[in-house]
Amino acid sequence: MIETMDDCCINKTCAIDGLRERQSATLRIVLLVNAAMFLVELVSGLLAGSVALLADSLDMLGDALVYGFSLYVVSRGPVWKARAAVAKAAVMGLFGVFVFGQVVYKLLYPQLPTVEAMGAIGALAFAANGACFALLWRHRAEDINMRSVWLCSRNDLIANVSVLFAALAVWMTFSPWPDIAVGALICAVFLRSAFLVAREARAELGLNHAQPPAAADAPQAARR
Repeated sequence: MIETMDDCCINKTCAIDGLRERQSATLRIVLLVNAAMFLVELVSGLLAGSVALLADSLDMLGDALVYGFSLYVVSRGPVWKARAAVAKAAVMGLFGVFVFGQVVYKLLYPQLPTVEAMGAIGALAFAANGACFALLWRHRAEDINMRSVWLCSRNDLIANVSVLFAALAVWMTFSPWPDIAVGALICAVFLRSAFLVAREARAELGLNHAQPPAAADAPQAARR
């Protein structure tokens, strides 16, 4: 019976370690993809004069930072993961405020963006984020850390589709206003996501603070 219990504990430990390894591998991939796309979209957004493309590049940077936080806490307990989620919410909120500033600037000084760059880079970003979303799908319900990462990836796809629609609308109307409107939409998505992640993280922190310190710091999977 003792041997059976030992085998059970070993199997559980192996399962937890395997889960962490899978999460870490996925996070490394999406981190590299988002970091690369940030540089591509940043340069393209500046050259094309597109606030929507620039906002999407900042989305990529924010996600790269978010994935870095998530990778750091993937083997830690739920308290650390909740704290990381708070940090992610703060990052998303700050970028939302930055994009809002860009929207205000474009309202004061409108500029017709380059449609070809918007469409091509927007399509590339959509393909990259689609691949990341598919990788993160199976991890979305594992813990608050991976759920917040999945939410970021979902928001990326929304932003990418919005950029593509903006490019089409600018081409059809020869007006910068669709580009500005999409920048405002991405800003709203940033701020809403920051609020949702912060709310979930606060609930998780409240739950774990109500438990003994040892239990709160233990990995969540080990308590199941």
